[in-house]
Amino acid sequence: MLDLKRIREEKDRVAELLARKGCTADFDAILKDDEERRAFIAQAEKLKAERNRVSAEIPALKKAGKPVDGIFAEMREIGEKIARADEGAKAAEQKVFEALAALPNIPDEDLAAGGKENNAVTEVRGKKPEFAFSPKNHVDLCTGLGIIDYTRGAKLSGGGFWLYRGDGARLEWALLNFFISEHVKDGYEFILPPHQLGYNCGFGAGQFPKFSDEVYWLDCDEDRKKNRFMLPTAETALVNMYAGEIIEESKLPMKFFAYTPCYRKEAGSYRAEERGMIRGHQFNKVEMVQYAHPEHSKEAFSELVAKAASLMEKLGLHFRISKLAAGDCSASMARTYDIEVWIPSMGIYKEVSSVSNANDYQARRNNTRYRDSSTGKTAFVHTLNGSGLATSRVFPAIIEQYQNEDGSVNIPPVLQPFMGGQEVLKPRR
Repeated sequence: MLDLKRIREEKDRVAELLARKGCTADFDAILKDDEERRAFIAQAEKLKAERNRVSAEIPALKKAGKPVDGIFAEMREIGEKIARADEGAKAAEQKVFEALAALPNIPDEDLAAGGKENNAVTEVRGKKPEFAFSPKNHVDLCTGLGIIDYTRGAKLSGGGFWLYRGDGARLEWALLNFFISEHVKDGYEFILPPHQLGYNCGFGAGQFPKFSDEVYWLDCDEDRKKNRFMLPTAETALVNMYAGEIIEESKLPMKFFAYTPCYRKEAGSYRAEERGMIRGHQFNKVEMVQYAHPEHSKEAFSELVAKAASLMEKLGLHFRISKLAAGDCSASMARTYDIEVWIPSMGIYKEVSSVSNANDYQARRNNTRYRDSSTGKTAFVHTLNGSGLATSRVFPAIIEQYQNEDGSVNIPPVLQPFMGGQEVLKPRR
């Protein structure tokens, strides 16, 4: 949710920044409705003051034996006018709320305009693997190793699903345990949230109403605000944990991470390079979230980027970090850096983590505030999130980057303790 005060004061600048995301905003209509709201409020307050004044005179008039029936009739009329003014203010406020709720977040000042064509690679890390043989793709390798069963996954649930088998399930679990151990070590609190969420969570995270068709809904009520949906990412739950609450300033930053499967419709056709595990309807992810003081928001963002990159480095993978242009950031985010892993068979980098700062956009939508310790006043927190990490692309990257000529795959050293000391995945005989 955007700050209406900022729109009043910097209408043209806010419109210019939103245009970088490809959004054309009609602030004149919003401000007109806001003026109407304030006019109704002023009218109601004036009428209430008049009612209070007249009410205070009634006891004296009664004591003096003067008639008050006319005054009571006047009071009823004033009450009706107040009710109409309150209704008018409420209706205008709802129009402003709905208009603001439909607008995306304002991108940070330093972001380039436009879409992914204007993304900028900021760093490339790790040695790009070179092979003295013709490398295989992860689908053929996983099939040969007997660790992923695409055929039976599709049999059970259709396209976009797969089964982890044997060492594949163990490797997936090793990845998740490695991520969890690193976040616990860094002082983040481990959360296991519900997988079924209410509409308010999607709205608070900034995903609804615009993207409400991209999730799996569980209920059939025509009013989606009464329905539940399967979470598309743990961020949707974590950024709403303190909705409607006031956090003491001393508790900031609050750092959480959660493991969940993620459920997404992923509408549209699949491209050839997205076969296998690259794009699916259900995948595992560990998500990091911070509630930060606005003055330390940039520090929190840098920390999350560094954490995601550190996981990749410890896995020994070749990857890069990209700063997204305004139009490639999601609607609710002010800035995003992507961690992108190299997939040798595709010859491209694929995102394994998006680290984003929503600034106060999500907090305004779900009313999450902190109390300033010196002034006692409240202000909105900043919320940040980052994948730490999603496995469905890390897994294929490990398989391809660590492959051997005989079809075996070396297990990254940091994962071996979680695999009972196993060092290699060997092809089935």
